[in-house]
Amino acid sequence: MFTHDPNTGKRNVGMYRIQVLDKRTTGMHWQIHKVGAEHYQHAEKQGEPIQVAVVLGDDPALTFSAIAPLPPAIDELMFAGFLRKKPVELVPAKTVDVKVPANAEIVIEGYINPGERCLEGPFGDHTGYYSLADYYPVFHVTAITHRAKPVYPATIVGVPPMEDGWMGKAVERLFLPLVRLTVPEIVDMNLPVEGVFHNFCFVSIRKRYPGHAFKVMNAIWGLGQLMFSKFIIVFDADVNVHDLGEVIWRLGANVDPERDTLIVKGPVDVLDHASPYVGYGSKIGFDATTKWREEGFTREWPDVIRMSPEVKAKIDAIWDQLGL
Repeated sequence: MFTHDPNTGKRNVGMYRIQVLDKRTTGMHWQIHKVGAEHYQHAEKQGEPIQVAVVLGDDPALTFSAIAPLPPAIDELMFAGFLRKKPVELVPAKTVDVKVPANAEIVIEGYINPGERCLEGPFGDHTGYYSLADYYPVFHVTAITHRAKPVYPATIVGVPPMEDGWMGKAVERLFLPLVRLTVPEIVDMNLPVEGVFHNFCFVSIRKRYPGHAFKVMNAIWGLGQLMFSKFIIVFDADVNVHDLGEVIWRLGANVDPERDTLIVKGPVDVLDHASPYVGYGSKIGFDATTKWREEGFTREWPDVIRMSPEVKAKIDAIWDQLGL
């Protein structure tokens, strides 16, 4: 979705769903926390319609840039140009004052009036559930242009893991260095596919002081779309957060539920059907790090069982002899 902020003219390229209502209108699923919705809110305050271009199919770098959690100052097309190592060529749309990629397969042009809403949904979503119906803006189509033989791009969502999970994993890996710029003590992060990227956040840190894990939880809840993280579990630096077996083992072994949990209230993903309100609910953090006496731990923390190098070498030799 290509829109411009009516106050500043700044462009946004986002990935949002639309539901076909008839031949000329669709519902526009602009979730309240997303930039497209912010542009629309600004237009509503001015009492003016907002122009929109829906782009289907282009360089995959542009598709990825639309879902990327970029800082507000970074334009999605600039990021796409960085990924593809050349600029994205743009051309004017036919009926709206929006520039669109010249190599797009299909472009749907139109506008959204202030104050106009329709019932959108239910929709089979990446959460693995049918997201509940709600009222969203109405998109009026003014033109559809396409290549001579357009290819309609699609992906299948459903109970995870599905195709969209790997796009989410790419976001996790590419943007971890940016997260570290704000929270440098983070060693690694895992947003498991089964958690649809906003239910679970496993993070390992270099712990330096008492309460450090709680500081990291609050920092993550203050970072862009990571604010939606419903369960944050913080581990020591030596824990492999991508090993689910180790994650569960450490969580069970290192956490006292009364001492090591932090429950907060705030924005949650609009698709989270478990929250008591749409887009607003509670989140919880678990400190699964080694506890220090300064944190109120009065006993001695035990060492993890580790096989000595000599014994390990002997066992490995036996396994080799058995051909196992």
